[in-house]
Amino acid sequence: MSSKRNIRLTVIDVAVLLLVVAGVLFFFLRVKQVLDYHWDWPAIVPFFFYIDPATGSIHANILIQGFLTTIKLSIWSTLLGFLLGTFSGIMGARGNFGQRLLSRTYVEIIRNIPSLVLVIIFYYFVSSQFLDALNLDIWLRNGSEYIRNSVEFAFAGPEQINAFVSAVIALGIYEGAYVSEIVRGGINSISRGQWEACRSIGLSGFQSFRLVILPQAFRKVAFPMAGQFISTIKDSAIVSVISIQELTFQGMELMASTFLVFEIWITITLLYFVLTFSCSRAISVFEKKMALKQ
Repeated sequence: MSSKRNIRLTVIDVAVLLLVVAGVLFFFLRVKQVLDYHWDWPAIVPFFFYIDPATGSIHANILIQGFLTTIKLSIWSTLLGFLLGTFSGIMGARGNFGQRLLSRTYVEIIRNIPSLVLVIIFYYFVSSQFLDALNLDIWLRNGSEYIRNSVEFAFAGPEQINAFVSAVIALGIYEGAYVSEIVRGGINSISRGQWEACRSIGLSGFQSFRLVILPQAFRKVAFPMAGQFISTIKDSAIVSVISIQELTFQGMELMASTFLVFEIWITITLLYFVLTFSCSRAISVFEKKMALKQ
């Protein structure tokens, strides 16, 4: 029998809500009085979508394009981070001494380097030596229209593909170090009795790990891994330093051309909040459904 939770506001809830509202009003008032700033919110609207005068069709403008690029960056970086982190986490939990040392070295080095420094190092020292040699941009330009459109839809256009791939790899390596610790902790949390039960029914060590231990570990770490995806969304803002046209970069470009400083950055903040809060709520709902099934 399902029951609905009654939402009751306490005195503390009302006080916090009033404090937040007062803080927001105070901010807008001080900006108006101290900086003599003239708010112009309608000027932001055209940067979301625009109408092509030739065809009359609606197209995504600079803010939506940056928003979509941020989503693509986050998805591909998370997938790469998941693969690297899972491999490293398994080595750290079940590998031999050399494998555990390699996993630990990777985690400790990457987690103690600022993500911004890692992106810059990878882009200017690694990408310039390897990705440029692959000539991905030339291959795209010489490819068919279908290939160009498909790659641009999933990744980026020819003029941005090298920087985009570089950013994905750098972010994937960075996030993979955190995923590695999540996976290692999940594997180590499985009780020794599970291994003994597997041996009692004749399973080998590899079969026990693949069929019994690893699935249970992934169930335990599913929600921390989902939370890491939200972290990747926020970390993706740092790739603006290598001119990836994601949300933060587009915001800086708009600010430089329109001087709508507060409108632009408040809008960018809200777009990031919508993206991360939506993911957070989806994870919360899924977690509750999983808890009911257990």
